[in-house]
Amino acid sequence: MESKNSEKAKESDGDSAFEQVARAADIPIYAVMAAFREDPSPMKLNLGFGVYRTEEGKPLLLNAVRQAEQLLVNDLSADKEYLPITGLPEFNKLSAKLIFGADSPAIKENRVSTVQCLSGSGSLRIGADFLAKHYYQHTVYLSQPTYGNHPNFFAAAGLAMKTYHYYDPKTNGLDFQGMLQDLGAAPSGAIVLLQASGHNPTGIDPTAQQWEQIRQLMRLKRLLPFFDCAYQGFVMNMDADALPVRMFVADGGECLVAQSYSKTMGLYGERVGALSVVRH
Repeated sequence: MESKNSEKAKESDGDSAFEQVARAADIPIYAVMAAFREDPSPMKLNLGFGVYRTEEGKPLLLNAVRQAEQLLVNDLSADKEYLPITGLPEFNKLSAKLIFGADSPAIKENRVSTVQCLSGSGSLRIGADFLAKHYYQHTVYLSQPTYGNHPNFFAAAGLAMKTYHYYDPKTNGLDFQGMLQDLGAAPSGAIVLLQASGHNPTGIDPTAQQWEQIRQLMRLKRLLPFFDCAYQGFVMNMDADALPVRMFVADGGECLVAQSYSKTMGLYGERVGALSVVRH
């Protein structure tokens, strides 16, 4: 056993306890942002992040958000008390209604549990941890391609990952038959990550008829849908973009849903999101 003197010597020799930690690789999208800021060209155009911008390239704050913030500032009854562990109850209630519909049978039957999370990323990560701890299947299927961060959430939770066909480069469209074939070959109970609308990065979504076929196949195979809803309202409208989720909920089956308000309301830095679990 080393003496206390030798331990003190190590503490004072100038070496950091974290010197062996490798520097994380630059995330390409953030590297593009940094390069954009440094580029002096007056003609530059940033096509990296999908965010609202003014004609001058400045962040756009929606009028509805400004009005809501003003209401909060003027509300003298508001305080900064700790929230319940699941977040603001009214926020959770309204988030569930937004994605499932105000008349959702699942809500009326008290089959929905919603928690406030740190935007879509936090919702996905909490959902992944929840499944790793409480669900019997530990394999999740991701579309090929998918949002670059998706694998990170599930890998950090210790879940195994596989992919299903999605994009067909020959048609620049959905490889629907490949998708059905891969999901049909998945083991019973496997988790399937689905993007409800505005698929990232392809922008290609199944039609309503295709979603119905996907739903039937997944229920037949007892696959668990995990929806990522980052763009509700961007493709068609709030209800139409939530249709795939509502189709899966209407059949009485189970699913998980991650919501993000970053794009929908331009609240990128606020990190506003929710995770819902729909039970039988």
